[in-house]
Amino acid sequence: MAEFLEERLPIGVRMGATFADEYRVDITQTADGSEYRRLVHPYPRRVFNVAYTQQTADLWDEILALYHRAYGMFAGFRVKALDDYTTNGRTGTPTATDQALATVTAGSVYQLQVKYGAGGTPLGIGEPVRTIFKPVPGTTRVAVGGVEVATPAMWSVSTTTGRVTFASNKTRSITGITQAATAVVTVGAHTFVTGESVHFSGVAGMTQINGLRGTITATGATDITVNINSSAFSAYASGGTVNTNPQTGEAVTGGCEYDIPCRFNSRIDVAAVARGVRVADAIEIVELLNP
Repeated sequence: MAEFLEERLPIGVRMGATFADEYRVDITQTADGSEYRRLVHPYPRRVFNVAYTQQTADLWDEILALYHRAYGMFAGFRVKALDDYTTNGRTGTPTATDQALATVTAGSVYQLQVKYGAGGTPLGIGEPVRTIFKPVPGTTRVAVGGVEVATPAMWSVSTTTGRVTFASNKTRSITGITQAATAVVTVGAHTFVTGESVHFSGVAGMTQINGLRGTITATGATDITVNINSSAFSAYASGGTVNTNPQTGEAVTGGCEYDIPCRFNSRIDVAAVARGVRVADAIEIVELLNP
């Protein structure tokens, strides 16, 4: 959107800055003191209160420059929350299985998100989630059925919307599977490449392979080798299909570092505290739930 600046709020805030998550709850209180509460939506909204103490020129070049580019409260920008910026334990290195992705279009488009409130029993509506609209470029990882999809050509992520889009599905009918430490699957002429992963379904005889996903480790003109140990499986009889894209029942997960889309929610008051030193205090910044 034109009213969003794809840049990050300067990190150099003074110690003592605060943040809090709030939920949109409508509360009606009756004359006898009873309350009726309605959760409007399950998404937390973060509010920051930050302060800067900087050399005058630095304050103008960083925070005040962003404030003016954003036209005050008009445009949004990215904020890195120092205690909550990755899908892995808030500050850990992201992995491909950190969080379940929300389905936008089954089999092709999914939304990055992060859940909160782990460790207890959630309400019947489940745990609250923060939609990740602003993943940090180069940090997103994705898995399907617990298998990381490490081949870049198989999917892409938008760093402005947080949506993961899989490439066009590749599918072939199976005519044979070996019983081996790494199964060789006969699929006829194909376009599969090493590093792609495939899901198995509809196989007769070697039914243990149905529902599994394996990564392709080698290819031939009419076969692929996958990192599935089929040596103890029943012998292949007939049928079956392999697909690259997520199939019904497969978990699609992902992880990333992310920024929170926000806007200024106050003006910036600047105080002179010493020659060449200025303080910008009590700057309120609020999260945009639909940037």
